[in-house]
Amino acid sequence: MQNGAYSVPLKELIEQFDLENCTPEVNIGNVLITQNEVNRPALQLAGYFDYFDSSRIQIIGHVEHTYMQKRGMEHSIMMLEKIMAGSDESPKPPCIVYCREIWLEDEIVALANKYQVPILRSKKATSPFMAEVIRWLNSELAPRCTIHGVLVDIYGEGILIMGESGIGKSEVALELIHRGHRLVSDDVVEIKRVSDKSLIGCAPATTKHFIELRGIGIVDARSLFGVESVKDEQEIDLVIKLEEFNKDQEYDRLGLEEQYIEFLGNKVVCHSIPIRPGRNLAVICESAAVNHRQKKMGYNAALELYNRVTNNIAEKRKNP
Repeated sequence: MQNGAYSVPLKELIEQFDLENCTPEVNIGNVLITQNEVNRPALQLAGYFDYFDSSRIQIIGHVEHTYMQKRGMEHSIMMLEKIMAGSDESPKPPCIVYCREIWLEDEIVALANKYQVPILRSKKATSPFMAEVIRWLNSELAPRCTIHGVLVDIYGEGILIMGESGIGKSEVALELIHRGHRLVSDDVVEIKRVSDKSLIGCAPATTKHFIELRGIGIVDARSLFGVESVKDEQEIDLVIKLEEFNKDQEYDRLGLEEQYIEFLGNKVVCHSIPIRPGRNLAVICESAAVNHRQKKMGYNAALELYNRVTNNIAEKRKNP
């Protein structure tokens, strides 16, 4: 999970944000980022190291650099050495990033080489860079799990289709692709919890864009239907569980009360759809997606029907 269970190689950060490596002599091959937060070491440069989390990416912007220039090189080197040196209780930072292409003094580069702490440089302004890095790290270091199902984008809504193996999930996905919707993942869906309200689903690299159809085999949705038929990732908005029809079971026919399923501590609205011959599951999934969007926009068809019925009953009682 966050706080160290997952990690991102520093090389990926450099490639993702097109950072300049100002310390090529430092070996970055084994450097891992484990924290999804960053730190601007303004207080540390002033000498206050209580509660300093050195395991975060340290970002120096115009304010920090100007302060170091005013205090002088001797003071700056002394404070930066405390930041870079680390200890048994406080590890060395994975890297220090200078924003706005700030010029680096040779003394600071030499200090970084001494303690083997990479110094990187970005062209971007400090605040936008921090926001982008935090957003990216939140996704890359998010808690995750893998489930059996199919994830599709229907009218912009992420619909996760679940059910027993062989019940027809992949066939539904294929029909939805024919109807202009997009496949995210078939058979295996990797789910990441990027916030308390958001779950992002994607496909494993090995099965990306592939669909398994019993009796035919593996088909490549991207090659058959074009790039507009697939998507790399999608937020999960609704879960549809396909299950065999059971005449002895009562099914919800109004939908006044939402049912939920939980992934990684987040709850997602879940509909159970009984399977019977003649039911067009693709159309049902489309209708469920649009209905879910309507509810998010404030319109609930089931509640509207309930209000009409209760109002009609009340009118009849007033005027028998």
